[in-house]
Amino acid sequence: MVRIRTVNLTKRFGNVVAVDKATLEIKDGEFFTLLGPSGCGKTTFLRCIAGLELPDEGRIYFDDEEVTEVSPHKRDTGMVFQNYALWPHMNVFDNIAYGLKIKGYKKEEILKRVREVLKLVKLEGLENRTPHQLSGGQQQRVALARAIVINPKVLLFDEPLSNLDAKLRLEMRAELKRLQRELGVTTLYVTHDQEEAMSISDRIAIMNKGKIMQIGTPREIYENPKNEFVARFIGQGTFFKGEVVGEEDGFLIVEISGYNKKVKARPSDPTNPPKLGDKALVLIRPENFVVGEIPDGNSFECEVYHISYLGNAQRIQAAGGGEAFIIETDPDIPVRVGQKILVSATPRETIVLKLE
Repeated sequence: MVRIRTVNLTKRFGNVVAVDKATLEIKDGEFFTLLGPSGCGKTTFLRCIAGLELPDEGRIYFDDEEVTEVSPHKRDTGMVFQNYALWPHMNVFDNIAYGLKIKGYKKEEILKRVREVLKLVKLEGLENRTPHQLSGGQQQRVALARAIVINPKVLLFDEPLSNLDAKLRLEMRAELKRLQRELGVTTLYVTHDQEEAMSISDRIAIMNKGKIMQIGTPREIYENPKNEFVARFIGQGTFFKGEVVGEEDGFLIVEISGYNKKVKARPSDPTNPPKLGDKALVLIRPENFVVGEIPDGNSFECEVYHISYLGNAQRIQAAGGGEAFIIETDPDIPVRVGQKILVSATPRETIVLKLE
């Protein structure tokens, strides 16, 4: 397979900087996801990797070979689009075989390869159907089969599951990860869906306004966001603004504005923690709250205004100190709308980062 590296990759459209000095490395055989809101530049970045857009500045490398200006058909990539991009007049077999025919493969080899990928993507017996005779999930499998039948060095996915319903999305996530693991192919995946990215990625790059905000494993990014954008974009949480007023036992002491109280918190980025006097943002994830008081914990009073039953948990939405709380607890804990409750979190599960 191949390792992908970009150095200061920049792409402009008029006065708009779609990709702004993006530097990253995707490991050989890695499932790497670009995650960010619509319009953040992630699809433009992917199109630069595919050779469909020429960057204005920066370099792209496959292993140690520069491919910045290499034409798309010479980059040995397979791409799966959001709208599948299947030929409506061709059946499943011919759609999958199209790339092999263009490359000049012999009929026997085409037949062998197409049969192999039909089995791999679980479409055996459907080779004579046309796209309009297939479900959305089946069409996506055809698009995937067409991308992998040419044995690409790199697989590129541009929001491939966004047109599927919720149940199919879950099924296809597992399928994509299974196939990528079996093939061992380096994969760059673009999505705006946080849950999707967290569930299938080896590592994630968070993008916003053309810039790479943070790169890490799903767990690293969730537990240690490096800035306010990442903290608010990934997952859910309860946020407090305050000021760093001290340090104790490796934790920072933050005075919370809305409650006029001090809490102990763990620096989210130990290499660049907020300093004494800095404005800070404190974050507690929903699952890290407990209802009631705990020894040496950070406690807050709030009033419940909504409760959602989630099966293995209940989500409590509450308000206090001018902030909105999101709390996930055991569904057997008795709580009612309108009730004033005390919730707590340990200092280790209370995160603090610089307020931008």
